[in-house]
Amino acid sequence: MEEQVMQVEGALEGGMSKLVDLAVSYGPKLIGAIVVLLIGLWVINMIVKATDRLMKKRKMDESLKPFLRGMINVVLKVLLVVSVMGMVGIEMTSFIAILGAAGLAVGMALSGTLQNFAGGVIILVFRPFNVGDFIEAQGYLGSVKEIGIFTTLLNTVDKKVIIIPNGPLSTGSLTNFSREPLRRVDWSYGIAYGDDMEQFKKAMNDFIQEDKRILTDPEPFIGLSELADSSVNFAVRVWVNAPDYWGVFFDMNEKVYKRFADYNLNIPFPQVDLHLHQTKQA
Repeated sequence: MEEQVMQVEGALEGGMSKLVDLAVSYGPKLIGAIVVLLIGLWVINMIVKATDRLMKKRKMDESLKPFLRGMINVVLKVLLVVSVMGMVGIEMTSFIAILGAAGLAVGMALSGTLQNFAGGVIILVFRPFNVGDFIEAQGYLGSVKEIGIFTTLLNTVDKKVIIIPNGPLSTGSLTNFSREPLRRVDWSYGIAYGDDMEQFKKAMNDFIQEDKRILTDPEPFIGLSELADSSVNFAVRVWVNAPDYWGVFFDMNEKVYKRFADYNLNIPFPQVDLHLHQTKQA
């Protein structure tokens, strides 16, 4: 019995000795890691708050704020945990290698989705267009209905909804018709050979002055652009506020069609002159 008690006491002494050795060896590292963890969490919290204030100051899109805030928070905390585990003495080389391989596999599997996500972030940060802008991109023309993380929705003039992936949209060229407050309206009108050119200019100036949507500064322009096969063609250019573009364009075409005759002007059409020669029969 005494021998068993002595064995138990020896085992306890050995265990306590090992615990003391571990405490001496790893205690300072563990305390330092805990301190670094707490300070790191506080610093990350400050960084996230500062990022939130910066996004608010730059008036960043509301749909992007939670994602960026969460992504920054997660990435910084993962880096902090890896650093703390390394301080304690845990070997992180294999863990980091496995994590990198998994990230690579996921990235390759979701390459198209990640491209669209990156494109969405670029669009939401740099704002080449806003909701409501009238744009032409990827072969489509319409008003921007919604800007998402992965796709952008357009409303066409005939009320179709076009869904465009953000990847090609962010890297391709596009035309934003709403970015500038003014737009130039261009027409090309032809009159018949023999019609009075001054009457044409008078007609166009009358039509322009009648439309109050047409701006006087910059001044309208009327100039002879081409002596074509069947017509004398003129370029007519005026400036309007961007929302008035299509109304002015269509109204001017209607005026020209209805009222050219009032100015003794003819809308030409393709024609061919035939010359007949009579030959003497033998």
